[in-house]
Amino acid sequence: MSGLHLRHWPGDPDRPALALHCMMGSGSAWGPIARLLEGRVDLRGFDMPGHGRSDDWQPQPDGPDYHTAVTRLAAAMIDRPLDLIGHSFGATVALRIAVAAPDAVRSLTLIEPVLFAACPDPAQDALDARMADLLDQGQDDQAMAAFLSVWGAQDPDRLPPEARAQMVRQIRLVAGTGDALRHDSARILREGGLEQVDAPVLLVQGADSPAVIGGIIDALAGRLPDVGRATIPGAGHMASLTHPEQVAGLIGVNLDRA
Repeated sequence: MSGLHLRHWPGDPDRPALALHCMMGSGSAWGPIARLLEGRVDLRGFDMPGHGRSDDWQPQPDGPDYHTAVTRLAAAMIDRPLDLIGHSFGATVALRIAVAAPDAVRSLTLIEPVLFAACPDPAQDALDARMADLLDQGQDDQAMAAFLSVWGAQDPDRLPPEARAQMVRQIRLVAGTGDALRHDSARILREGGLEQVDAPVLLVQGADSPAVIGGIIDALAGRLPDVGRATIPGAGHMASLTHPEQVAGLIGVNLDRA
């Protein structure tokens, strides 16, 4: 894709790594974590389409859905086994890659994976229904606020006007991920898939995250062969931004396992 903004934090050339950010975020979120890792890995990332400095997402009538498109972009950056890190939506993309190509992954760190199909949740269903209703009424700003009230790290009314406007533009992109996240259109959870991921996996959650995250992590941990779990006290869903020291430390622990 042209207009894709790439990011790179140089480190050990023999330890390539790829980090995938959340929806409504950007690859810049990994900067503090990369600095805390102090060059242990040669970390790369990118701003997903419609995020950060990348061009807007332009779906094609016969083209891939957003989750598939991002997965293809990420997979194209892998030319040898690497350490794969993902947060939220990015964690579901990372897991999809690991299931499809286990040999490409040296270690896998999943922070707050939002693969709702692994643990259907009435509260998330209610949020999705409310967002859909607001979007049908053209109230994108209120839909964005409803989403951030559960999955964000700050009051949207306190966001800078430019950041708020960008998130309003992105909310329909978020709402369009339902097939992948709620219905597992990518078949990440297919029989025998998770069981083939033999790299060490670390599942990270914030202690104050929505309850569904714990259910998702329970479901994934029950099927992955080599898995560890960690909970960050005082953190919510946006732990990568709010608690970079703890997240970097946990990534380092998983790097040591590979």
